[in-house]
Amino acid sequence: MQRYLLVLEYIGTRYMGSQKQPEKMPNTSKTVVTIQDEVEKAISTLTKTKTKTIFSGRTDAGVHAKGQTAHFESELELNPSKFVNSLNGILPNDISVKELKKVEKTFHAQKSAKARHYRYAIANRTQRSAWDANCLLVRYPLDIKRMNKALSYLIGEHDFTSFKKVRTSNPAKICNMYKAEATREGDFVYIDFIADRFLYNMIRLIVGTLLVMERNSLAPETLKEILEARDITKAGSTISPEGLTLVEVIYNNINGESK
Repeated sequence: MQRYLLVLEYIGTRYMGSQKQPEKMPNTSKTVVTIQDEVEKAISTLTKTKTKTIFSGRTDAGVHAKGQTAHFESELELNPSKFVNSLNGILPNDISVKELKKVEKTFHAQKSAKARHYRYAIANRTQRSAWDANCLLVRYPLDIKRMNKALSYLIGEHDFTSFKKVRTSNPAKICNMYKAEATREGDFVYIDFIADRFLYNMIRLIVGTLLVMERNSLAPETLKEILEARDITKAGSTISPEGLTLVEVIYNNINGESK
């Protein structure tokens, strides 16, 4: 059996997250469709064998990706270029494969990852634009310098209980944040996060809190106080997923650029 690594892009708007879930949503007849469902179906169609994929981690419903990774095994010797072309020919238009390569049997898309890079995109202007797909519109001005001062308190290893949604059975609460930085490009603001792990809804809670702070001109130290409180009731609301994208899964150097 050969092990292969896939690098995927997707617009998550119409999917219930990246990873497989029960086929029906509770208390409804609505079918649950995930990124993993579509990718496995496409691979299995081409290889003529039911194929299971292992993703680097879960992205929530509505979250996008430019560099999600997954691995799978096949008895076939696949031609990367041809297989990618074939996959992209049958995958839905909002999912695409950037790369396929053979990896060692010891490689694991999730367990081998050293860090993950997420970006939250904000359109910071008074009016919406038809071109504002996959970002959040914030109509009040954002102070990048003040935001970065607040974000600096998240760098390092911390207990992020204040930014962890309570409805999860995963007991993890400690994360090592390597980067938390806001940048402005014209009327767009991008907030980049790189950490060894992220808790359920963690980024959306941090961004939601940061926006409350900006709307009320609160001191940057407020974010430090909320972090140290280890109490989710101190945080802001969970912001919508439309501006959140998994940029890259990092397997080697944790520098936010090379994989």
